[in-house]
Amino acid sequence: MKTTALPTFYLSHGGGPCFWIEANPPTLWDRLAVSLKGIPAAVGTRPKAILVVSAHWIEREFTVQSNARPGMLYDYYGFPEHTYRLKYDAPGSPELAARVKELLAAARIAVREDGERGYDHGLFVPFLMIYPQADIPILQLSIRADFDPVAHLALGRALAPLRSEGVLIVGSGFSFHNLRHFSDPEGRSKPFDDWLNETLCAVAPEAREARLIEWERAPSARFCQPQEDHLVPLFVAVGAADGDAGRRIYSERMQGLQIYVSSFQFGETVRAAA
Repeated sequence: MKTTALPTFYLSHGGGPCFWIEANPPTLWDRLAVSLKGIPAAVGTRPKAILVVSAHWIEREFTVQSNARPGMLYDYYGFPEHTYRLKYDAPGSPELAARVKELLAAARIAVREDGERGYDHGLFVPFLMIYPQADIPILQLSIRADFDPVAHLALGRALAPLRSEGVLIVGSGFSFHNLRHFSDPEGRSKPFDDWLNETLCAVAPEAREARLIEWERAPSARFCQPQEDHLVPLFVAVGAADGDAGRRIYSERMQGLQIYVSSFQFGETVRAAA
């Protein structure tokens, strides 16, 4: 049977405008950039629209971006001036925002809309690598400030029908996000990275969700995610996966920082009709 539902993704998006700054070593972000540039091939067909759940948008209630032409939100500090001139000029999609609200209302999940907010760097940094032409409608959906895994898994499940409507669902975060210890020479992040890979790729879907709900019990969990905002988009991607198998599509111990980092895909690549 031909697969028509697009896969979902949880992507590590790097640190700040990482691909446009001098790094130490210079190749620090190269493998991550290559992995992001490979996402269109992993998706397969061209999406009709893209929904991004960014770690950098946190609200008391789930909130969907509804403006037709979002501007830029440079939500990082202390970087070179040229990184505040990066542009991602993709159109928004009020129609998709309305569809998101419809699906969440049917699932009895409260949602607001924001017609003013621009694209934050959890969107424009990775998507300048993924779809640099910026010609696919794209909008953001916030995470909720309580970071509740159950609520975010349920959010993903409510959004799952979008996958069969040509909408690409992406959770944008970072599988290691400890800003006080943004290096790991002792390898303390490896057990958590291994746990993520096992949980997402090697267990049954029902066990996968149960393990994610108890993620704080994973080895080195709070070292890798002292505040789990960069992990929460994963819960949405897994919920939207609707039981589809996961696979790791990017993994490395980053040079210099020595942190273990991964990204994941759920569901199969969709091949365009010949």
